[in-house]
Order: sequence, then structure tokens, then C-alpha cells
Amino acid sequence: MFAAERRQLILEMVRANGAVSLRELARVVQTSEVTVRRDVRALEAEGLLDRRHGGAVLPGGFTRESGFPQKSHLATAEKTAIADLAANFVEEGEAIVVGAGTTTQELARRLARVPGLTVVTNSLLVAQALAHANRVEVVMTGGTLRGSNYALVGSGAEQSLQGLRVSRAFLSGSGLTAERGLSTSNMLSASVDRALVQAAAEVVVLADHTKLGTDTMFQTVPTDLITRLVTDEPPAHDDRAATELQALADQGVQIAVAGTSGGPGNTGAEPAPPRSRRDVPLPSPRRGQLPGAGLRAAASLGDQPTDRHRVADLRRR
Repeated sequence: MFAAERRQLILEMVRANGAVSLRELARVVQTSEVTVRRDVRALEAEGLLDRRHGGAVLPGGFTRESGFPQKSHLATAEKTAIADLAANFVEEGEAIVVGAGTTTQELARRLARVPGLTVVTNSLLVAQALAHANRVEVVMTGGTLRGSNYALVGSGAEQSLQGLRVSRAFLSGSGLTAERGLSTSNMLSASVDRALVQAAAEVVVLADHTKLGTDTMFQTVPTDLITRLVTDEPPAHDDRAATELQALADQGVQIAVAGTSGGPGNTGAEPAPPRSRRDVPLPSPRRGQLPGAGLRAAASLGDQPTDRHRVADLRRR
């Protein structure tokens, strides 16, 4: 495929979906991410799209939020691996809150097997995923339905969360940086997410590597309130994601990394489960760092059965 043909196809995909990851673009145009990144830069120079970490969006994408149909097709393998790993942090009999998002929806599907669980959510998709789980109680907030992400927002949702206390909140968002923490593109969604955080003793953020280093309009969870980040294994060449992980670890965020076996372009519906912690390569030290500095693998989940997915908790030495 000639460069002009590739770029036209890339532009059509971005216009159709609002946002597309580099991995998905490379898979569709059947070339490397390096080549796709070069094409995206050229299209950005012409003002036809905007580059974002790990992908491309329509011009003005900083303030634009993709709807559920677009988000559901982005980073599907990564979201599945993240959900598999995050489910290990939920214990029988717990009460938790789960926010809206495609990654949290994947998590909810796995929580249906946890007995005695109580899930408070403002997401219709999360509630639907748990609707037929006999041993899970689902509590929904009030509020006004926001159709783009099937979530309840507004003062009704926020007031229904007052006085609530649970062990953990599982949240996703549009971007995550060490400087500002988790953020989203919609003011109403951000306000409800902040109320969910206030109800929880710990906050677990679910964010694939394409969101690392991305900053959007409305802050939902400042970095100092994030207990743990569950993310996927960044590509070897993605220095930005590795640097952001290091910065988050430096601020005390526990990092749990899930790996996908397919590598770039593995965005199918049935990816392989997360690898064990010894198989997950750690980000290499940044230039100028002392050898051995940076992230290190820590212990996995206590006395979990050996056949369950292991956790790579990455912390600063």
C-alpha cells in the first residue's frame, strides 16, 4: 500500500471512530506502528487529525469524548487483560463501587463469579453485566442517564452516594498522568466519579497504556488518592508510557501490569490471559538513571491459588 493510500485509510478510520489506537491502525493497514506513527504525524501537520499518546483523534479531540461504540473497539485485548488482573483484587463478601467505562464493564463480567459481593455503580453496562449473577447484589445510583456512555450522572447520582462507605472503588477515565492523576473529558462524569472516590477507602484505576501520559479537561482522582493502577504492558518502544509509570510509582501508586501474548495488533475478542509476573518485562531505566533504579517486581496476591493470574506490583526501589 502506498503512503497516500495508507494515510487516506487512517484518516477514514479516525473520522469513523473519533479515536483509534496506533496498534489498531497498524493492524488494519498491515504495517508497523513506526510507519503508522509517521503517517499520523504527517496528517497532523496538515491539520486533519490530532495525535494523542498511543493513537490519533479528530481535531479538537482534547475536549471531545468518544461514545461507547467507538470506545468498545479500542484496545480490546488490553482491556480484557486488565479486567482479568483487576478481578483478583476483589474478595468474597466485599462492598465496592465500580464506575462507568468499557474497561470497568469488562471487570464487571468477571465479578459475577465472586460470591457475597455488593457492587454500587452508576453504569447501566456494569449493572447489566451483573444482572444474572445470583450471588452478587447490585445497587444503582439515581441520576440522569447520559446516553453516550450509559451512565447515570448529575446531582441525583451524587446525592445517592452521600453517606456510603465501601472498601474499594474501581474507576476508569480518558487519561492518566502523574501530575494530575485520572481525568475525563466530561464534566458531569467527572463529578460523579469524584463522589464515587469519596465513598471508598481505596481507589483502583483501570487504564490501558494508551491513556498513560494523556491529560483531559476534568480531573477525577488526583494522584495522591490513587492506591493502585492496573494497566497493560506498554510496547518496548513506548518510552512515554514507561516514564509515566515510573513517575506514578515514585508518587506511591502501586502498579499492577497485565501482559497480552499477542503483542501489537492483538485486538481480537479472545486474547490470551495475563502472563505471570516473571514473564512481564519491566520498563528499562531512563537515560541518566542509575542501574537498577526504577520499577521492580513485588509480591503477588498473598495466598491466591497458584493457577490464578499473578500480579506484578511495580514500585520504586
